[in-house]
Amino acid sequence: MTRTKTVALIEVTLAVIFWGASFIATKIALREILPITVIWLRFGIGVVVLGIAVIARKQFALIRVKELVYFALLGFLGITFHQLLQSNGLLTSQATTTAWIVSTTPVFIAVLSFFFLKERLGWLRAGGIALAALGVLLVVSKGDVNALAIGRFGAPGDILILISAVNWAVFSVASRRGLRIHPATRMMFYVMSLGWLFASIFFFASSGLADIAHLSIDGWLGVGFLGIFCSGIAYIFWYDALQILPASQVGVFLYVEPFVAVIVAALMLGENLVLGALLGGILILAGVWLVNRPRAENLLLEE
Repeated sequence: MTRTKTVALIEVTLAVIFWGASFIATKIALREILPITVIWLRFGIGVVVLGIAVIARKQFALIRVKELVYFALLGFLGITFHQLLQSNGLLTSQATTTAWIVSTTPVFIAVLSFFFLKERLGWLRAGGIALAALGVLLVVSKGDVNALAIGRFGAPGDILILISAVNWAVFSVASRRGLRIHPATRMMFYVMSLGWLFASIFFFASSGLADIAHLSIDGWLGVGFLGIFCSGIAYIFWYDALQILPASQVGVFLYVEPFVAVIVAALMLGENLVLGALLGGILILAGVWLVNRPRAENLLLEE
């Protein structure tokens, strides 16, 4: 194995670890500040990190108004709206539950691609979708099927997280055109910058500035980790790896992300590992594997 491939494997491993731990860092920050404050600080830091990367790589370029509108739409969907769903969802949803639900995103990408891009689904992928759906039900009910029978679908935040998975699928499908035209780091810089500007409207309309004063050292560490590592470095590492390694090889690493979340949540938040939820998570990953087995590029975009 060449040194370049070794570096790429290290980069993609770190990216997945950062993203897996992001749910826990968000929960820690949400103990002290509002969801919109977490979003505003996180992506403000992320924009700076990506901006430095774009300038260092000499990828900065002005874009046309048409592309700016396109990136603004992506920024609202992938940053502002998506993070409002996830951050508010994490107020009541467990970090581990969130990670398992978010891992279903490739399933929704396959469904959207079937309806809007006319991509073939087939029996194998349809079976994977059904398997992942069963897994989600087990995860949100913690394996208690009776709870589902009486219409209790987990915590209130679980619904928001599920919507966020669908939303990220929409964002991923909509992003494909841009990734064929622009370097990934430059595109994410514009998308994140515009998403952060939309988030700023909500931030300044709330008690955002006063809210920052409530942050303790632990809160700042959580926000700093989210901004520097999850919204900045992880994206850079992920797309760097995709330039060197096959998409199918990089995509496999996403299966590790929820397990990272489970371990870190147990260590830092004291979240219990429920056997029924773990079984549901395994079913989700099995379903995602079946869905993505024919088309590995569905795994190219992550949170």
